[in-house]
Amino acid sequence: MKNNIIFPVNLTRYLSLTGIASRRKCIEIVRKGEITINDIIIEEPSKKVNKNDIVKYKNTKVEVEEKYYIILNKPPGYTCSNSDIHADKLVLDLIDLKEIRLFTAGRLDRDSEGLIIVTNDGDYANKLMHPSNEIEKVYEVEINKDFELNDINAMLKGIYDEGEKLKALKVEKKQKNIYLFTLSEGKKREVRRLVKYAKRKTVSLKRIRLGKLSINNLPTGQWKHLTKEDVQLTLCK
Repeated sequence: MKNNIIFPVNLTRYLSLTGIASRRKCIEIVRKGEITINDIIIEEPSKKVNKNDIVKYKNTKVEVEEKYYIILNKPPGYTCSNSDIHADKLVLDLIDLKEIRLFTAGRLDRDSEGLIIVTNDGDYANKLMHPSNEIEKVYEVEINKDFELNDINAMLKGIYDEGEKLKALKVEKKQKNIYLFTLSEGKKREVRRLVKYAKRKTVSLKRIRLGKLSINNLPTGQWKHLTKEDVQLTLCK
């Protein structure tokens, strides 16, 4: 999918479309004096970019690139990071687009599996991840022993862990020892921490839906490009 930009365009929007960062992060980059337009340092995020302007980030020319939106069925054992010296296997190693600068929109911890979005669109990634947008995420979770009803009620009401409030929107039993968790905030290891609160152990955890987009029968370790309609489904509440 390509971006059809109407010039002049706001500098922070232009930068986010180049894929260097989300629009919010681009504001910080501009204010640090790391952007030049036609070799002039610009520190005003609202500056307009014209069609023939040469924009550089840390002295390297940046241009708006084709945007990529990918769904991957992450296997366990892979780390959601562009580079991690402590990780044996990275999610991006599974995607054969080495010439494209990609990153994961959000994370699944190393031991978890399932739906992860990979993109080079910073604005889109920010929309997916920002808690205020309340994008639902559904996880299929196997535990070592069924929950008690009071455990589920507590998780729906909200519990505190390490000074942080964790809350599930829904906890539905699928079958013995297997539950569907629906959350919207995406805090670090949130499902596992909720399970631990109930004095249970997480046997396996798989994200199966993001917004209204489901993993369906995409094989583990495989990926595919999203259509425009798919991208919109991920942003649906």
